[in-house]
Amino acid sequence: MDVLLKDIYVKLPQTDVNFFGEFAKKMGWTFKTKESVLRSYINTRPKNVDLSDEEIMEEVKSVRYTK
Repeated sequence: MDVLLKDIYVKLPQTDVNFFGEFAKKMGWTFKTKESVLRSYINTRPKNVDLSDEEIMEEVKSVRYTK
């Protein structure tokens, strides 16, 4: 049976984060914090990118300011 997965954002008090993490683990769900997602990205990002700062800024501007 295929199950549709949905990503959600939940804001919890710091005191409940560990409880929710354990609950998610027991339910078989994946639990990630913003920090863990960012850490994972940083650890797996490409190290040698052949782009200049100007090329990167052109791409950022085209995404941000083009409708």
